[in-house]
Amino acid sequence: MSNVLVRRGDWVVVCDGKKALVLENVGDTKFINLKTREVHEQPDAKTHEQGTDKPGRSINSIDSRRSAMEQTDWHDQEEERFLQRLASRLDAEVNAGNAKSVIMVAPPRALGVLRQAYSQNLRNVLRAEIDKDFVRMPVDEIEKHLAA
Repeated sequence: MSNVLVRRGDWVVVCDGKKALVLENVGDTKFINLKTREVHEQPDAKTHEQGTDKPGRSINSIDSRRSAMEQTDWHDQEEERFLQRLASRLDAEVNAGNAKSVIMVAPPRALGVLRQAYSQNLRNVLRAEIDKDFVRMPVDEIEKHLAA
C-alpha cells in the first residue's frame, strides 16, 4: 500500500490536527514492530471557549456599504498550531540525534501545514510522506498498513 520500506530505527509519525503518535520501528523491514515513543493530543476546546467575539464588520470608505468579515475558524488555528509544535518537537529530536530517519503519515491537509513548518534538518531526515489518516487506528493496524 505505502510502497515505503520502514527500516529498523525509522520514526513513523502518524498524526492529524488533533493527535500525533511518534512511533519507532524496533523490528526490521520485513517484520515492522512499532513502539510508541510519544503521544501528543490536542484538547478539543469548544468553539465558544476559543473565541468570544462575533465576526466584525468593515465599512467601505468610499460609500457607506458595510460587509461582514469572515468568522475566525478557531479549530483550524488550533490544529495548525498543534502541527507546528509537533514539527518543532521533531526538529528538536533530529537535532539531538535521536531521530535519524522520519516517515510522516497524515491526511493531505495536515501534511500541507507540516511542510510549511519543517526545518531544514527535519527535511534532511524525512524519508517519506504518506497521505493517509491512520491516527485513530491501533498500532498493530498501522503496522499492517505500512507492511502491505
